[in-house]
Amino acid sequence: MKISEKLGLGTVQFGLPYGISNNSGQTTAEEVVKILETAKSYKIDVLDSASAYGSSEDVLGENDLSAFKMVSKFLPPSKGESISIQLEDSLKKLGVQSFYGYLAHRPIELIGHSEHWEELIEFKSEAKINKIGFSLNEPEELELLLEKGYFPDLVQVPYNYFDRRFENAMKILKSGGCEIHARSAFLQGLFFMDPQQLDGFFEEVKPLISQLQKNIPLNGTLLKFVLDKQFVDKVIIGVESELQLKENIKSLTKADSLPELENRITDNILIPSRWPKN
Repeated sequence: MKISEKLGLGTVQFGLPYGISNNSGQTTAEEVVKILETAKSYKIDVLDSASAYGSSEDVLGENDLSAFKMVSKFLPPSKGESISIQLEDSLKKLGVQSFYGYLAHRPIELIGHSEHWEELIEFKSEAKINKIGFSLNEPEELELLLEKGYFPDLVQVPYNYFDRRFENAMKILKSGGCEIHARSAFLQGLFFMDPQQLDGFFEEVKPLISQLQKNIPLNGTLLKFVLDKQFVDKVIIGVESELQLKENIKSLTKADSLPELENRITDNILIPSRWPKN
């Protein structure tokens, strides 16, 4: 398998203007068509979406998705409601019969609602979903879910050169048969920002980013760092254009290995939801 075939395509940019380094806004429907065709040509077979990604699933549904394994995510349902409402809505928008993976977008909410986990298991038995699991932000979430007895078939976690918080958990889950999807290889584009232009909030990593940017091509080097990990099954990347996707794939052929990171980065940097809002 070519290393590029280990990539999966994130689609949040198709429904929202997303990412700290995004200067072009939401990807147009016409550009999405080109991106999907290029993804197919490189045998990228996983598309990652969510009901919370704005109009992403509507835009994707205008295309033939038969070449892809679709992964989507659901939000905690309103009181008394079933997850099936979101599931059926997403399937309809995307024009697909079933999901390869269906993940809890806020998995901690499952702790007090075992009926929702049971509902996901029921969807599997009905062949509406192949794999169930979680989209995680912090390792503590996973610990609580595993204590509850919820062992996932598939998880998506942040993992990059700065962020190794999930590394041990990824290895343990993988050994138990769980499929591991890593996201945020570029830390929402932070690695590409001009350190001198960054808010003082990022002071601790400005020198590290400056040093990191000496690696050319930076995108390929950052991707290679994650793709090389045996415990990672897919690396989910988001792109704003077909050209960006092609450049990311091409960069892998020239990418070098990164040195071991000696600094421990604080969670305030690793968790984008804690970043200052523009």
